[in-house]
Amino acid sequence: MGHKKEGKPKRAKHLREYFRLILVLTVISLISGGVLAQTYKFANPRIEENREKDTERAIIEVLPGISTFESVAIDGQIFYKGLDDRGRDVGVAFIVEAGGFQGVIRMMVGVDMESRQITGMKIIEHLETPGLGARINESWFQDQFKGKSLNDKFIPGEDVDAITGATVSSRAVSDGLKNSINRLLDLINSGKFTNVDMEGDR
Repeated sequence: MGHKKEGKPKRAKHLREYFRLILVLTVISLISGGVLAQTYKFANPRIEENREKDTERAIIEVLPGISTFESVAIDGQIFYKGLDDRGRDVGVAFIVEAGGFQGVIRMMVGVDMESRQITGMKIIEHLETPGLGARINESWFQDQFKGKSLNDKFIPGEDVDAITGATVSSRAVSDGLKNSINRLLDLINSGKFTNVDMEGDR
């Protein structure tokens, strides 16, 4: 009987320690959350600024010969209209997002609206495996899309050179390009580019 009477104080002590631990962990979580929130608050503007600079550099790279560009929203998508130093249309660029092996792959694509050919493709962001899928960032892989017709198949192993050991990443880029180009062609055929004069005089 004496042993049973000693059990209650022990249980009460364990409960107090348990709740004390919960309180400590809660306080630590709140402090950590506050620190992370403040860090994000100060870091986010810089991250966004860097992303904007990366976007601008990519537009210039995929639209050779432009001096400036204008952004145009069509059906909820942003297109960048590239202009030369005389204000003439050079082409249009837009961002493509595709699901890669490790995460989202973001790329910028430039198109000559007159010849209906790709003028350049630049990977902006990716989380692919180093040494494998990350090779989509290599110039030989990106440069192969330059000059391709919008009507091409974009199939790895057929008209696209795939990266050895990175079939998923290669196909993600190719499929992303083809799907976005099909959407672009639909917008062109529907006449939605007419009002922004994407096919200006050369």
